[in-house]
Amino acid sequence: MSDAVILGIESSCDETAAAVVKNGREVLSNVIISQIDTHTIYGGVVPEIASRKHIEVIVQVVGEALKQAGTDMQDIDAVAVTYGPGLVGPLLVGVSYAKAFAYGCRKKLIPVHHIEGHISANYIEYPELEPPFMCLVVSGGHTHLVNVKDYGEYEVLGRTMDDAAGEAYDKVARAIGLGYPGGPKIDKAAREGDPEAIAFPRAHIDGEEYDFSFSGLKSAVLNYLNSCEMKGEKVNTRDVAASFQAAVVDVLVGNSMKAADRYGVKHFAIAGGVASNTALRNAMQEACSERGIMFYRPSPILCTDNGAMIAGAAYFESLKGKTAGLNLNAVPNLKL
Repeated sequence: MSDAVILGIESSCDETAAAVVKNGREVLSNVIISQIDTHTIYGGVVPEIASRKHIEVIVQVVGEALKQAGTDMQDIDAVAVTYGPGLVGPLLVGVSYAKAFAYGCRKKLIPVHHIEGHISANYIEYPELEPPFMCLVVSGGHTHLVNVKDYGEYEVLGRTMDDAAGEAYDKVARAIGLGYPGGPKIDKAAREGDPEAIAFPRAHIDGEEYDFSFSGLKSAVLNYLNSCEMKGEKVNTRDVAASFQAAVVDVLVGNSMKAADRYGVKHFAIAGGVASNTALRNAMQEACSERGIMFYRPSPILCTDNGAMIAGAAYFESLKGKTAGLNLNAVPNLKL
C-alpha cells in the first residue's frame, strides 16, 4: 500500500492547528496557534472572539504546516477536520476551510471526532501501540473513559455527569486567584502544597461506577474559601490547589483502575489537555505498574488540541473508506 499523507485541521476551541501526518503515525509538521493570551483577561474562552481569531489565522497556520512538511497542496492525499464536539463557531471555521481546501484541490474530505483525535495522539507517540486498549480522555470539555476495541471502534464506559475535569481546574484556579488557564497553574502551585491539608470530597455515583462528577468538589472548594473569609482565616493557596488536585486525581485513577481490573486490560493510555498534568501522569503510572499494565501518555504538545492527532485519526478512518461530502456540518454535541 502506498503512503497516505493527510492534512489535519483542528479548531474546536481556542487553538488553531494544522499538521501533516504520514500513515497515521509519522508527523511531518504540527503547527499550533493558541489564543490563551486573548482569553485570559476574560477568565475563559469567549466563543465569538475565538471564532474571529480562527478566521484571522487559519490560512497562515495551514500554509505553515504545508511548508514545514515540505509538501504542497497536490502532495496531500486527503484533508481531515474536527467536526465535533466543541464550540460551534470555531468548529465551523475549520470545517468551512477544510471543505473549501478539499474541493479546490480535489482531495478526499475526512471528518474526525475530536475525542477520537485525542485517543489517536497515542498512536503518534507510540508507533507500536495497537488496539485493544483502554483510554482516559481528560480535557477542559471532556472526561471520558473509553474501551478502544479497534481503530474507530469505541465503547464509552464512563463520562462526567457534570463538569469536565479541566473545567473544574479552571473554575477552582479562578476562585483561588491563580487565573486562566487553570490546569498548568494549579499543577505548579500544588507541587508546593500539602495534598492532605484539606479533606475535599471524592464523588462516586451509585450504579455508575465508571462515571465521574466534579461539580460537588468544585462547590466544596468554594465553600471552604467562603468559610475562611467569614472566619477571617488566611487561605493557603498552595494547599488548596494540592488538596483539590489530589481529589481529582484520586477519582480519575480510581475509576480507571476499577475498569481496567474488571476488563483485564493490559494496555492503558491517557489523552487530552489534563493528561499533561504531572500528578495524574505519575499516579496513573504507579497504578498501572502495580497491576503490570503498560501505560501510555502522549507528550504535552500532543495532549493539547493539535492537528496531528486529527490527521492521525483520519488515516485509520480512511482505511475504512470514511469520507464526507461538501454538506459536512459542525456538530457541537457529537457523541463518540
